[in-house]
Amino acid sequence: MATFDLKAGLESLLLIADQPMRLEKLVELVEAEKSAVKLALTELQTEYAERKGGILLETVAGGYELRTPVEHAELIRKLARVKTFRFSRAALETLAIIAYRQPITRAEIEYLRGVDSGGVLKTLLDKRLVKILGKKDIPGRPLIYGTSREFLEAFGLNDLSDLPTLKEFSELEPEALGIVDGFEGNTIPDSDGLVAPPEIESEENPG
Repeated sequence: MATFDLKAGLESLLLIADQPMRLEKLVELVEAEKSAVKLALTELQTEYAERKGGILLETVAGGYELRTPVEHAELIRKLARVKTFRFSRAALETLAIIAYRQPITRAEIEYLRGVDSGGVLKTLLDKRLVKILGKKDIPGRPLIYGTSREFLEAFGLNDLSDLPTLKEFSELEPEALGIVDGFEGNTIPDSDGLVAPPEIESEENPG
């Protein structure tokens, strides 16, 4: 498969994908060498970035995804007619604790916050930003929690090593974050199947 055809094929797959596509899956679909696919993806990323247009190819949650620039989120939201919800300070604080201390139990979260966090934790679970990882091997075997793939997608992270410092995370204002209500992969689809990273917001009940 010629380089041009490979890039065009990858672009088509990424266009219709509803979640980040892992390199291994793309290799399987296009039936090409892994090194050739990775090079083609890198070239596509560069082309989109240099074009400075309305589409970007980013590495998110361990895969590749076509996204629209964050500054276009409000414009796309008008077309998609989707609702957003806002993070309360309690929700952002709880999410930060889970992100940086995972795996962690509810009791450990509440010890660090100093207040009951059941309501906030349930909302984060409902929004799929947090998931249950299993049970801790201590008396009572409490559930342990960690962040999800959707969390990485929502914040535009490839993996947890891309997290900002705890100080930077804790200084985020709730109003600076916005998540799409009823999201799939926490993205805003437009009519062509492209996706925009949410400008990240919240709706939580204080814990």
